[in-house]
Amino acid sequence: MDEIFAIFEKFGSLHYGEDVSQMEHILQCGHLARIDGASDELIAAALLHDIGQFIDDAGNAAEQLGVDARHELTGAAYLATCFPETVTEPVRLHVEAKRYLCTVEPGYHEALSHASSFSLGLQGGPHSEQEAEDFLALPAARDAIRLRRYDDMGKKRDWDVPELESYRPLLESLLRYRRTA
Repeated sequence: MDEIFAIFEKFGSLHYGEDVSQMEHILQCGHLARIDGASDELIAAALLHDIGQFIDDAGNAAEQLGVDARHELTGAAYLATCFPETVTEPVRLHVEAKRYLCTVEPGYHEALSHASSFSLGLQGGPHSEQEAEDFLALPAARDAIRLRRYDDMGKKRDWDVPELESYRPLLESLLRYRRTA
């Protein structure tokens, strides 16, 4: 847990094309999940969904290099070492959820932030009808869609939300592998 928190502290001030820092974004997403009555696993996924942005400088790949570094896959793989699939699968699928919503929800694409719209093009654009159907059949698709909505809404300037440390007990309760001394 200390390693994850240290990663957020180190990279949390970065913006990646949004109006809020990454720390503000993740805390807002976690808070949105909490007030939505989400499960502990989905709250954790909302808080942790962008951790892949901080691995191998993936967060700068789109803006600076014009490539998709697949932060959702990197982040889910990193988190899978200590969290269950109920946390990691929504993380892994949150980009696919964006692509899905662009296909099935009128006006969704137009409402994306500039950075999310730009990255959408690098991530494959909206789903085809078959891709949308295949995505929705996945067991974690509904949670990934909920996570995507928190992701879209968690970009407000000057929103006072609970601090990172307030999530430690919840995250620790979900750890699959605990060190024993």
